[in-house]
Amino acid sequence: MRRQQAVMSAMTNLLFPLLQEAACAYVLIVTAIYWVSEAVPLGAAALVPAFLYPLFGVLRSSEVAAEYFKNTTLLLMGVICVAAAVEKWNLHKRIALRMVMMAGAKPGMLLLCFMCCTTLLSMWLSNTSTTAMVMPIVEAVLQELVSAEEEQVMAAPDNSTSEETQPISTVCLSFPNPLVLFSSPGTVHFLWQEQLLVLPPDPRNLKLNSKYRSQHDQMVCKCLSLSISYAATIGGLTTIIGTSTSLIFLEHFNNQYPSAEVVNFGTWFLFSFPISLIMLVVSWFWMHWLFLGCNFKETCSLSKKKKTKREELSERRIQEEYEKLGEISYPEMVTGFFFILMTLLWFTREPGFVPGWDSFFEKKGYRTDATVSVFLGFLLFLIPAKRPCFGKKDKGEKRENTMEMEPIITWKDFQKTMPWEIVILVGGGYALASGSKSSGLSTWIGQQMLSLSSLPPWAVTLLACILVSVVTEFVSNPATITIFLPILCSLSETLHINPLYTLIPVTMCISFAVMLPVGNPPNAIVFSYGHCQIKDMVKAGLGVNVIGLVVVTVAINTWGINLFHLDTFPVWAKVSNITQQA
Repeated sequence: MRRQQAVMSAMTNLLFPLLQEAACAYVLIVTAIYWVSEAVPLGAAALVPAFLYPLFGVLRSSEVAAEYFKNTTLLLMGVICVAAAVEKWNLHKRIALRMVMMAGAKPGMLLLCFMCCTTLLSMWLSNTSTTAMVMPIVEAVLQELVSAEEEQVMAAPDNSTSEETQPISTVCLSFPNPLVLFSSPGTVHFLWQEQLLVLPPDPRNLKLNSKYRSQHDQMVCKCLSLSISYAATIGGLTTIIGTSTSLIFLEHFNNQYPSAEVVNFGTWFLFSFPISLIMLVVSWFWMHWLFLGCNFKETCSLSKKKKTKREELSERRIQEEYEKLGEISYPEMVTGFFFILMTLLWFTREPGFVPGWDSFFEKKGYRTDATVSVFLGFLLFLIPAKRPCFGKKDKGEKRENTMEMEPIITWKDFQKTMPWEIVILVGGGYALASGSKSSGLSTWIGQQMLSLSSLPPWAVTLLACILVSVVTEFVSNPATITIFLPILCSLSETLHINPLYTLIPVTMCISFAVMLPVGNPPNAIVFSYGHCQIKDMVKAGLGVNVIGLVVVTVAINTWGINLFHLDTFPVWAKVSNITQQA
């Protein structure tokens, strides 16, 4: 009996780890299938580990629940507070229109201006919200450019000629019920002009695809529309809070290697800002050459003498749109101040080369970037949207102002902007990673990849980047990085490569899903405006994808090595490797 019990105990000890790994692999596969197929929403699919891990005995329910709310969730919530204020008080519109006024109506400069503006906003806001905010402004500018020539035709001295040359399709573009408008030619003429000046058309009713005045107008519309999506992606690479993929990477890296104090807002910015700058310039040349040709002198001239009447009329209308915003308001000033203050506090917390403000506190490591963002976001709920006045007022006026003391943002404003689905999706990724680590699945996967040990580290990184660049075109970015992060960590530890050597470039390349409308939400937003077709997105996106892959590969093998010390296998990775094997 004792011998049989010993045999049964030995078999149990051998089979239990295998059963744990198989159960964890099953949960991972089921969740990945839901993410890839999108049979249910991504956030709902991320809840699968919350009930399957406890059922299979991989993790306790309390342990799984703890993975769904992390430090990056607080970071995201604070940033969203500032983003909600920017969107509510139209600060983004003021910035965009001001930059357009500086650039003028020349297509090349207009393209560069909008790309720079979108990149700047996307550094701090999500690329989806940035695209959603900038595209209506771009659409209004395109309407002015396309309609400027028609305005000149309507202003011709011969009224009969101008009515004959007036394109009827343009009236249908602006009003959903053209039958009522055609009852009187004079009425049509007046309402059409007023619509172009006051009410920008609904993109769902926009049907300019085959209604452009010329091939040049069509190319300008395609170029400007697609460039917004690409610039939003480029800007999101610059900061650690720019995209959901970088947030997922940061939290996973901190959980996997808690003793590695290497990646923070400052180090990520120092590495990624040159990448974004190079990609922005090269992508601008690529888009200009693809859609506008190589005549940079004509399309990028800032000389007032070379401007056509059409361009002057467009600039005048853009000036009118900016003047409608009026003088900068008190809430805009507060939002802009908090925007700049948050950036400065992030940079100066732990700069690395000099002591930061975190060193003034006795206990180290208690304050993170999330502490700054949540604190400033909380203040936006307290500061009133109306400028405080300390002068004497009537009692009735005082009472009225007290009753209407609305803050910069309200909880409803925050709820409209907060991407709760991303929060749950990120939490599901943390849960999968935690289960893979505790069950030993990540170690097993790493051992299966020992065949890659003969390749140099740069080749392993390049293959991983190419793989995720292809996969992310068909699978959402958060789902792709959530699936690949545990695998790449195990691969790096097995091959004794610094994990950052593969994780950082892969995180960036996952964002290059720019070839199809389903690749990421900014692509879908741009495609919905109807200026470009699938073949246009594939052709232009392929070039941007190749540009990004080359620039990231060069960056990680040049200044990335010195910044993150990638030429050595760090101690914090050795400790994690020993812990997993034990």
